[in-house]
Amino acid sequence: MLHLLSDCTSAKMFCFIIALWLAATCLDIEASSILSTTTVTTCDSRGNVQRLSCDRGVIAVQAALYGRQDRETCSYGWIMDHPSDTNCFQEGTKEVLQKRCDGRSTCEVPLYVFHLSDPCYGTSKYLESTYACVGHPEIKPVDRNIVECEDSTANLYCGQQKVIHVLWAHYGRTNRNTCSYNRPWSQLSNVHCKNYVTHSVAQKCNGHSSCSVRASNSVFGDPCRGTYKYLEVKYFCRDAVCDEYTGHGCLFSPAAADNTTTGVSD
Repeated sequence: MLHLLSDCTSAKMFCFIIALWLAATCLDIEASSILSTTTVTTCDSRGNVQRLSCDRGVIAVQAALYGRQDRETCSYGWIMDHPSDTNCFQEGTKEVLQKRCDGRSTCEVPLYVFHLSDPCYGTSKYLESTYACVGHPEIKPVDRNIVECEDSTANLYCGQQKVIHVLWAHYGRTNRNTCSYNRPWSQLSNVHCKNYVTHSVAQKCNGHSSCSVRASNSVFGDPCRGTYKYLEVKYFCRDAVCDEYTGHGCLFSPAAADNTTTGVSD
């Protein structure tokens, strides 16, 4: 099957279908959990950002290419008549996308993150990504670092027998690239804008296996009027410590339920 994928550059759609099937198999995604699939292509010109988004479910990156596989994509209306490498790809591109985007409802990736090395010097390149929107909560970022743009929802998740512990969180803007898609310069220029909201997020999420937090001024206040902001949260998943009396940190607490129904008190 891997040999088939390496030989099918002339049938890109077929390749993506096969890659999608393989990735779904490897990630143990049931077919019924895939809500939709999308392929996006972003030309590598200065400042370009690729945006992945799911109206329902969360992102699961299936395939990604940074480089060039044909002479038409990102040729700006004309087929290049000078020599160009059409077998150009940067290794590890899919893993970069997965680490940044898997498990999120929206994700923005500036193309400069792929500029650390050049797989084909002198050839104009693009980023082409295929992702599924899945209703499958097990697919989440490895580093548990989540960023959500203003007026969207951050979904923190740890799974069974694990609970969230928030390390830090801030709401504002500290760079011009994050959450910059289709935004005017005036909304991105202030990069000294930050509200520390660790306490608020921790109070809402700590001890729970999953948690949703709205990234908005109504929740965290407006630290810089006129600037488009984002919420960034760093957290890890720890073993659930179950308080059998209160039920805090428990996925299910028979003791707590018994206390509620029988009226047991101190």
